[in-house]
Amino acid sequence: MVATGVTAPSAERLAVADGFLTEAWADLARHDDRLRPLAVQVRFDRGVAHVDGEVGDPAELRLVRDLVGRLAGVLGVWCRVRVAGRDPVVVDLGCGGQKQWPGNLGLDIHPAAGVDAVADLSGSLPLADDSVDVFFAVHILEHLIDFLPLLDEAHRALRPGGVLHVMSPWWRHVNAVADPTHVRLLDVQTVKGICGQRPPGTPRWYPLHAACDGASIFADLTPLSPQDPAPSPTHLARFFD
Repeated sequence: MVATGVTAPSAERLAVADGFLTEAWADLARHDDRLRPLAVQVRFDRGVAHVDGEVGDPAELRLVRDLVGRLAGVLGVWCRVRVAGRDPVVVDLGCGGQKQWPGNLGLDIHPAAGVDAVADLSGSLPLADDSVDVFFAVHILEHLIDFLPLLDEAHRALRPGGVLHVMSPWWRHVNAVADPTHVRLLDVQTVKGICGQRPPGTPRWYPLHAACDGASIFADLTPLSPQDPAPSPTHLARFFD
């Protein structure tokens, strides 16, 4: 849902919301026959669902993602789930000294304790085609004058069904302009443009989820192939004006 106010929820409000989401997911998991056999765990942190565990095939993971994402108040669905016995390859873009999860591959233009490979995120990524399951771009896009080449590189490196997680300051919040190294302002509608307004022949994305909490925008994007249909108007209406 696109936020209409300029005040982000308090830490207390977010904690209460996380409690509601925890109860709602537990109730859904108890009563949905498709979920009961799955060895997955879901916890909520400031509205973001963190999913881990193991599933037998990609369709089961997609089901979990979809059902978690339909809970009111969920801002994003971040997954680190083994599929058919294989650990996911997870890459943190611009991680600095802090990765989203220990064990992720960290890429950054500056060497640091958490950086596994030094790379200019405005250029080519040192990653093979179809080699990554999950990308994190957390507080990165706002630092790039043109972030579309990075998105195109992520699209190239993601396996089919992989996910790019985006988190950036919302353009109406003070955090968007307080950092002088921020060169771009972003909104949930920017995500809509990424998914629906690129020229023919450029990499295409399907929005699994998109949201704003009044301080940050969130997006979970999965790559589309040239043969895949575009997101339907009904699906886009879940997230965008």
